[in-house]
Amino acid sequence: MSRSAALAFSLVLGVCLMTFPLSAEAQGPGSIPRVGVLVFTEITQDFRDAFGQGLRDQGYIEGQNIRVEWRSANGRSDRASDIATEFVQLKVDVIVASLTPAVQAAQKATRTIPIVMAPAGDPLKQGFATSLGRPGGNVTGLTGIDVSAKRLELLRELVPNLKRVSLLLNRDDPSFAKVLIGGTETAAREFGIQLHIQMVRDPDEFAGAFAAMAKERSGAVIVQPSLIPPMARASQVAKLALQYRLPSISLFATFPESGGLLSYGISVQDQYRRSAAYVARILKGGNPAVMPIEQATTFDLVINRKTAAALGLAIPQTILLRASRVIE
Repeated sequence: MSRSAALAFSLVLGVCLMTFPLSAEAQGPGSIPRVGVLVFTEITQDFRDAFGQGLRDQGYIEGQNIRVEWRSANGRSDRASDIATEFVQLKVDVIVASLTPAVQAAQKATRTIPIVMAPAGDPLKQGFATSLGRPGGNVTGLTGIDVSAKRLELLRELVPNLKRVSLLLNRDDPSFAKVLIGGTETAAREFGIQLHIQMVRDPDEFAGAFAAMAKERSGAVIVQPSLIPPMARASQVAKLALQYRLPSISLFATFPESGGLLSYGISVQDQYRRSAAYVARILKGGNPAVMPIEQATTFDLVINRKTAAALGLAIPQTILLRASRVIE
């Protein structure tokens, strides 16, 4: 090939590359940023959609100018640790960790790779940060707000003369279990309600736990969210709650979608979308040590009306008017 022909070919190739950029798979490793997403429960389509939208808002398109490695721990702390170690070995640029056990696993695996909470529990009590305004380490992102009192209040509105409530807690997620116990105990004392604590780990323990709740004459149950991934577990808990005639509530909408009665907690879609903005800031040179941690501002109440009818409960209009969504 002559020199002039080679020059012409190079110019044409350059124009083609600018017009049709290489996909993430076609580009060499390290040529585009890589983000590892560690979800302690399960990866939902809502998470993918909201996180993807958040990235697009910041100018990133998955598979084109950013690579996202999605991993689920399925509620297992040992699996979360393995995934965090894998991300360190992959040399990802940022780790996005959803829920406290995922952040704990990520921080244990690395103190240098930036970690974005999406979201997690109290970062100060967990030792993830020294302050919300100036975290001081490699962890920043979003934190939830304990609304245990609100969940108990909702149950009181639904169940006349509620005297006893069970907390179904995850033995593999003791940090958040402690938060739920603390917040619910405070509200229970104010409302004159007795609490029954039931710790479980595996699905084969669920039936025994509900039998124990019935023996304690519980009038409702609050379910720790990290206990019920995947959806099959949520459905199992919802069916047992219905079998034992127990109104049930958890934090995320996947629970009433699986047959549980209610969910009330932070809007996870909002948190997922906002976490992508943290990723973008870090990839553009931001330092997580001085990047303020944001608290949740949006909350969702989801009601399964079919489950309420099966329990013989009439949903008060005051609750229906506050609902983000009603599942018929």
